[in-house]
Amino acid sequence: MSILALGLALMIGAHVFTSIRPLRDPIAARIGADPYRGLHALLALAGLILIVWGFGRYRAAAWDQVWVPPERARDVTFMLMWCALVSLACVSQTGGKIRGWLRHPLVASVTLWSLGHLIANGDAGGMLMFGAFFVWSIYARIALERRGDHGAAPSPSFTRADAIALIAGTVLTIAVALFHPFLFGVAAVNW
Repeated sequence: MSILALGLALMIGAHVFTSIRPLRDPIAARIGADPYRGLHALLALAGLILIVWGFGRYRAAAWDQVWVPPERARDVTFMLMWCALVSLACVSQTGGKIRGWLRHPLVASVTLWSLGHLIANGDAGGMLMFGAFFVWSIYARIALERRGDHGAAPSPSFTRADAIALIAGTVLTIAVALFHPFLFGVAAVNW
């Protein structure tokens, strides 16, 4: 589980560092904005690779079930995942009531995804991974608000962007449910 923890520290650490502007800005100014973005992306990607590799190793060799989630937890997770994937679909849209209500749709998506998986998984590695992403997403939301980045204002009414986000999020939810057993070895829903 140490590889998983290292990956989480690297990926989340890179994102937290970026949010601390008094530390980030002098480095970005010294090496340039584009090289800084490239370095950030490289660290985050390395962290993601270590997370995937570390979680795979953990699942294969050191599974540690801490508690057993109730069977209905999958239903709650499924609904949270639908909300997370609609939120994710809002990232590609400009405007809309949903995007404005969420204000930061990518952060909202990570919050909902990680919370849903915390509810449905009772193993130590899952709790570490999804818990770390959940805590980071709450931190990121607070950091954005403190920085004065309140996101887009919601549209006064339902728009085409909202319809696209709802349809795309629903299609993504169905696709994830269908392919989850093949990608992650666990059925997302009981058909």
